[in-house]
Amino acid sequence: MACNNYLLLKVFLILLGTALTICFLQLGTVDFMKTVIEFGYSRTSHHIIFVKPKLGPILSTNRSSCFSDGTFARPKIPEKLLKDIMKRRAEEYRQYQLRMGDNMDKLLIAPANSPLQYPITGFVVSPMEKSLIPGLALQTQKRAVYKVSLSVNKGVLSVKDLLDGDQVEGQGQSNLTISSSNITHLNDLLSRVTYTSTIYHIRTSDLIHFTFEDHEVMFPIMIRRLTVPVLYDPGKDVNSQVTIVTKTFLRYDELNVLIKSIRMFYPEIKIIIADDSLKPENITGNNIEHYIMPPAQGWFAGRNLAISQVTTKYFLWVDDDFVFLKGTRIESFVEIMEAFPELDILGGAVSGNQFYFKFEYEEGDDEEGGCLTRIKNSFHQPLPNTDDCILVDGVVNFFLGRTDSVRRVGFDPYLKRVAHSEFFMDGLGQLLIASCKGLSIGHQKHRTRGKYAYFRQQKKVDGRNKVHHHYFKNYLKYIKF
Repeated sequence: MACNNYLLLKVFLILLGTALTICFLQLGTVDFMKTVIEFGYSRTSHHIIFVKPKLGPILSTNRSSCFSDGTFARPKIPEKLLKDIMKRRAEEYRQYQLRMGDNMDKLLIAPANSPLQYPITGFVVSPMEKSLIPGLALQTQKRAVYKVSLSVNKGVLSVKDLLDGDQVEGQGQSNLTISSSNITHLNDLLSRVTYTSTIYHIRTSDLIHFTFEDHEVMFPIMIRRLTVPVLYDPGKDVNSQVTIVTKTFLRYDELNVLIKSIRMFYPEIKIIIADDSLKPENITGNNIEHYIMPPAQGWFAGRNLAISQVTTKYFLWVDDDFVFLKGTRIESFVEIMEAFPELDILGGAVSGNQFYFKFEYEEGDDEEGGCLTRIKNSFHQPLPNTDDCILVDGVVNFFLGRTDSVRRVGFDPYLKRVAHSEFFMDGLGQLLIASCKGLSIGHQKHRTRGKYAYFRQQKKVDGRNKVHHHYFKNYLKYIKF
């Protein structure tokens, strides 16, 4: 009898579990898991790592990385204060979108068999300067009267060299109508239609609506201020092409070993050192610039200072405890970068370790923010026409950087102790990066450094504050490094 009761209870529990599963599916699995994750986080530490539930294909969603293992970036503070932070964050994100976007929300699809001819990919104009709209024409069967209309939002339209008798309404306005009983004459007028933006902006867009009877097409106008080229004279050798850059803190023995090794192979190349040691020491030598910072300002602040002083096309970043080897050929870096001028950063290997990674990033919704995952030893594809180079999102701390490109991204001085991937995170979508085998440097033996180790070690509060920093600055909800 007891066994029968046990079997009945077991069957009941199985049926109950099945019913709950169906219920969760009906309510929406993703929303349910989101609730579970946030509920769990609110009762745990700031560094909780969420394990992706093994629910199979029911979680196949284009927001998958938001539910992968990662650190919840939102700070755990009183709700009243958090609401104010989220409000400021949302406003900053809105302004960021306005600065970076082209304000082109619509996907433009070419209509089938349209009688209207137009520049489907759009065209570029300078702000507040009159420009001809290329390619406008009408191709249709005979009509008694042909009539087309054009309209814009951020500018005015005109027909150049308008003659008496030309049937044009709205000359110099945002809505223009052109009529003619002769299609050849109409197309001649269309070939002389101009656009002039009426607001000054260096990077924005407008949308032209072009209509004939029941047909309507839209195409974009990109409004761009012309930029002035910034070029670096490469000179005749590597000394005028590359500056070696490093940051040091309480490691003068290692720094002197590095400098000595550089001079064995490159006796004339410039070396720039940013130094935030507690008690700075003198660094002497030919063509060395030694910049003293306030004490313990940190890793990225020193990088910013050092790179701000570079006057060459490229800089080679090295840590102060590296050592040049016979195979450390800066010329090999330069040859690859010159062959691929689209590249911004080219990484090598340190003591045989060719560290590299790529990011997976999803923007997420406007309220919560995005999700970022770093995937080690993963790359996008091989660099074309090379045998040993791959395209990635981040490389080891031994790389050749294009000076102007890296300056545009910069290094966040908020990050003082442990920071590397964060620079590449800020450069995502702005820097084209590759990693190559055969470009190598050595690493000195680690020495015991009590005071250095104290400053080098990232404390728990630093790690938590860094995650919260990315929550606001990078508009992230989850981070996984």
